Amino acid sequence: MGYKPVRPGKVAGRRMQSYDVVIAGGGPAGLSAAIEVAKHGGRPLLIDENIRPGGQLFKQIHKFFGSEEHHAGTRGFQIGEELLAEAKALGVEILLESRVFGISRNGEAAVTRRGESFLVKGKMFILATGACENAISFPGCSLPGVMTAGAAQTFANLYGTIPGRKILMVGSGNVGLIVSYQLMQAGAEVAMIIDAARKVAGYQVHMNKVRRVGVPVKLGYHIKEVVGTDHVEKVILEQVDEKFRPIPGTEEEVEADTVCLAVGLNPRVELAELLKCEMCWSGPLGGCLPSHNEYMETTVDNVLIAGDLSGIEEASTALEEGRQAGITASYKLGLIDKDSFLKETKRVAKSLDKLRSGAFGERRLKAKEAIWESWGEANER
Repeated sequence: MGYKPVRPGKVAGRRMQSYDVVIAGGGPAGLSAAIEVAKHGGRPLLIDENIRPGGQLFKQIHKFFGSEEHHAGTRGFQIGEELLAEAKALGVEILLESRVFGISRNGEAAVTRRGESFLVKGKMFILATGACENAISFPGCSLPGVMTAGAAQTFANLYGTIPGRKILMVGSGNVGLIVSYQLMQAGAEVAMIIDAARKVAGYQVHMNKVRRVGVPVKLGYHIKEVVGTDHVEKVILEQVDEKFRPIPGTEEEVEADTVCLAVGLNPRVELAELLKCEMCWSGPLGGCLPSHNEYMETTVDNVLIAGDLSGIEEASTALEEGRQAGITASYKLGLIDKDSFLKETKRVAKSLDKLRSGAFGERRLKAKEAIWESWGEANER
């Protein structure tokens, strides 16, 4: 499988197992952090609720773009396989089908796995808990066939089945555009992509792909109602004005058996809140998230964060932030000296600067800088 699984009895025995770093979340950020700690001679434990680590990477069948150092031309699941192979070579311990449901500043984490609960101890925590998808409410939103875009992507790319034959996608961000194209690759028809905004939110390269295959995109529209008996049968659209107020008389009917919602993500902050990390707000980065600095330190001394928990960005960014969290943890644990820490941090910072270039990235960089500033202000209090 590409990693070293932890046997339940090994962790759940009478003696609580201790690790240098306990990492909650085995997606790109968490896996990258674990690899970095193990590289420097530390003993990390990676805990993830899924049947294998890698998170979103194994749902991403499209090729990454950008530079060679950011895996340009490589598909997401292939990057995941490379990371798992590296984790295996380093002897990273991974506990799957498990969830951290309690956590304390004294270094103890409560874990549940298949009905069994136990404690593990870490000198440091790295929280890489990712994000959850938003949803919207409208008449008929509880009908079978209404789901998030991430759920549809999981059906298609992990389990090899399409959630429906004729799909209406709500949201023109990268998730909506990419998942629409992948659902078509899997054999579904995307009847339409709609967005209440007047401007496409995703990258032009993704927009061009769906337009080339003839998918209509309607901006300034929302769902007025979904109609059906025991499943989605059709969708009633309605135009909205600049303030997102419905415009009477603009209704339009679209035949569809599935509605996918790609309407944004929010960081999963539950564990950070349990640890009393100071929180802050950033609209461009997904809302409420822990205050942190560029080294991924929170306001709690032994707690670091990485990935979507530190702000919604791309998988490539999550990989680099996980790497930084692993480097910082290694330094704080005395596994590397200050010169090595600064040298490796500089390399990661340079890589992140490249990822945050361009119109989309610069907005996120400014938001990140504001978060870093809030961390400094919180530590001064």
